[in-house]
Amino acid sequence: MILNLSDVLSEQHKPIHQSVPIEMTCFRSEMGNYVITDKTPLELSVEYAGDRKLEVTGKAEIISSAPCDRCLEDVEVKVTLDFKHKIDTESDAYDQSEDLDENNYIDGYSLDVEQLVYNELLVGWPTKILCSEDCKGICNVCGQNLNKGTCNCEDTGLDPRMSVIRDVFKNFKEV
Repeated sequence: MILNLSDVLSEQHKPIHQSVPIEMTCFRSEMGNYVITDKTPLELSVEYAGDRKLEVTGKAEIISSAPCDRCLEDVEVKVTLDFKHKIDTESDAYDQSEDLDENNYIDGYSLDVEQLVYNELLVGWPTKILCSEDCKGICNVCGQNLNKGTCNCEDTGLDPRMSVIRDVFKNFKEV
């Protein structure tokens, strides 16, 4: 959805307070494609902050399905979007801020809400997704999910070169 910012940037500086539906159904990134299972509308507020600057704030909640990093079972991932940005709309400021994401979702008098949500989702995406803190993962030989049961693969144990260090820890282990 594209929001027109001409009322905010005009002489009246009329703010925008809107509940905007999020149209995104799938979050695509270099990590993979994740289906969005549930989402709340984005409570968006755009206000004039002086000197051709805008203050963009928003809140939303997105629930997606992603595989656990250890056992690969699907996990519900809840990402809360809560942001507040000050954006300079001056044309020469765009040239100076090439690395910033503002010019990614603001073009003249238009604000691309989907691109804004995508950027915030990309920043807010968890770095480690686990089904539970004590997830055992999968067997590196046969691929058995160790949370559901054990496998008959040989336990290779620790590297034999580490046995000296293991013995040191055993000797100093407190009872």
